[in-house]
Amino acid sequence: MPDNLDVIPDAQPRAEPLHRFANRPYSVLGQDFVPYQELKPYKARGVGSWYGRKFHGQKTSIGETYDMFAMTAAHPTLPLPSYARVTNLANGRTVVVRVNDRGPFLGGRLIDLSYAAAWKLGYIGAGSAQVEVESVMPGDASSNTQFASAPVATTIPEKAVTGAIAPDPIAALATTSTTPPSAPAEAAALPEVQEPRGIFLQLGAFGSLENAESFRARLLRQIDWVRETITIRARDGMYRLHLGPYADAQEAGRVAERIRETLAFKPFVVQH
Repeated sequence: MPDNLDVIPDAQPRAEPLHRFANRPYSVLGQDFVPYQELKPYKARGVGSWYGRKFHGQKTSIGETYDMFAMTAAHPTLPLPSYARVTNLANGRTVVVRVNDRGPFLGGRLIDLSYAAAWKLGYIGAGSAQVEVESVMPGDASSNTQFASAPVATTIPEKAVTGAIAPDPIAALATTSTTPPSAPAEAAALPEVQEPRGIFLQLGAFGSLENAESFRARLLRQIDWVRETITIRARDGMYRLHLGPYADAQEAGRVAERIRETLAFKPFVVQH
């Protein structure tokens, strides 16, 4: 661990092209998310959490390596990559982070910060804090008033659940459209395989293979007790994560209930 995390500089906003696939609509844990397709004003308040060593060195949703000591963050709907100013409302501390990952997905939370960013905001020990998240355009990092009148992102409280594990809770959702994306270009590169038949549990659906693989990797760490395989099925431009197969619906239901106890969401049964 670095000797002094307080001296790590904030992210410096710069013009970057948006990721080709990471900003498409997607579904995770029974929730539909519609990311912004362009840089635009955003301002919202909610619970900020952080993710650290468990994900250190893993791939983010845009294929970069997560560094817990870099000034980065995960957000469900802000465009990837983009920049945001995050303020701890309890102590007034502020940081600027580069948003390069998706999450959080459970527990009504708004944003996941890297370990370093949460340290600088002063809530590592508490695990979470009430924060304000404000988008920052390249070249405007010093402005604290640029988006004072920006709309607050909407939430879906009836979908929120109390998560037992941080750092993957549910967050603010931009509700512009839930139309499934068109088939991505990389779909043509998938090998022709004979998919197994039977009863499965569906864990999520994504418009990008990269996002599906990233979420699969997280699930494998969080439900490492499962004996069955988590496969990615490509169809109609979507990549669905299926766990199984199971002998019957009752067996699948028992596993679904255990996943609900572990992850605070219950996958649904599908049959092929």
